[in-house]
Amino acid sequence: MRPESPGPHRPDLAVAAVAAVTVVRAEDAPGPTLVVRVDQLPRGALASAGELAHLRHALARTVHSGLNKIALYDPASLRYRFVQVLPDGRFDFRAGCGHSLLACVVADGRQGPVTVRAVTTGDTVLCEPYGDTYTLSFLRPPTGPGTLPTGRPVDVLDGVPVSFVRYGNPYVFVDERDLPGPGLQDRLLALRARAARVLGYPPHSALPKIAAFRDGPDGPAVRALTVGGWHPRLALTGAAALAAAGAIDGTVVPAVQGPVRTPTGTVTVSTAPDRVRVHHKRAEVLETLRLPWRVHATA
Repeated sequence: MRPESPGPHRPDLAVAAVAAVTVVRAEDAPGPTLVVRVDQLPRGALASAGELAHLRHALARTVHSGLNKIALYDPASLRYRFVQVLPDGRFDFRAGCGHSLLACVVADGRQGPVTVRAVTTGDTVLCEPYGDTYTLSFLRPPTGPGTLPTGRPVDVLDGVPVSFVRYGNPYVFVDERDLPGPGLQDRLLALRARAARVLGYPPHSALPKIAAFRDGPDGPAVRALTVGGWHPRLALTGAAALAAAGAIDGTVVPAVQGPVRTPTGTVTVSTAPDRVRVHHKRAEVLETLRLPWRVHATA
C-alpha cells in the first residue's frame, strides 16, 4: 500500500506560546486591568479576539478569572489600545479606559511624566506622578471641535434633556432631577440605548457611557453606569468628560472644578483652555503572570 500524501501545508494551524502579562489595579476602577505589553507577546501574535479569548480562558484558572479589562500596550511608541470584555464574553474594541491607561504606565515602571496615545479614542494623555498619585491630563481643548458629537449642547431623548459629550469616551449626561422617582438605573439604561442609536453604536456596545449629575448645596455629585451595573465611583474618562461638559456653555452640566462627589468618595478634576485634568489617581501592580497564548503559524 502506498503511503498517504501529507497533503498541503496548513497555514491556519495554531501553536501555543507564552505571553508575560501584568495585572494592575487602579484605585476607583470596577476591577483590575490585564496589561499585555506587545513587546512581550510571542512572535506572530495578532491580539485578535480569538487570541484574547484563549488568554482569558487561561486566566480563568487564576484568582483573576473575572477580569474584564485588557490593555494592549507598546512601551516603545507609548501607544495603547483598550479592550472591554462584555458580559456575554465578546470583546468591544471601541471604548477607552483612563484607569487602564494608567495601569499601563504603572506596569511599565516608568519614572517621571509620560505621554501615552490612546489608539481607540485618539486621546493624548499626559501622566504626571506626584508622590504616590498621578495627575492625568487629556491634551485637547474641552471646548474644541468634536466635543459635542451632535453639534448641540442639549438634545432631548424620551422627553429628557441630555448632553452628548465626546471626550475620553462618548458620554451622555443627564440632570438627575429630570429623572424623579425610583428606578434610576433602568431609566439611565433606556436613555443609553436611545443614545447608542443616535450615535450609531450597536445596542450591545459598551458605548456611549451615561451618568446622572446633580448640583446641590454640598457641591456637584454624579452616579455613572459601567458595563454590568453601577460604577463604584466614576470612570476616569467619565471624570474628564464631565469636566469638559461643564466647560461648554449650555450643557446640562454646570462648570466643574475641584472635588465631585460619587457614591464611594470624591473625584477631583480641573480644566484649562487646552486640557482637562483628573487628579490624585493611584494604581498598583498585583501580579505578573506567564500565560499561554494561541498564535497562528505563518510558515
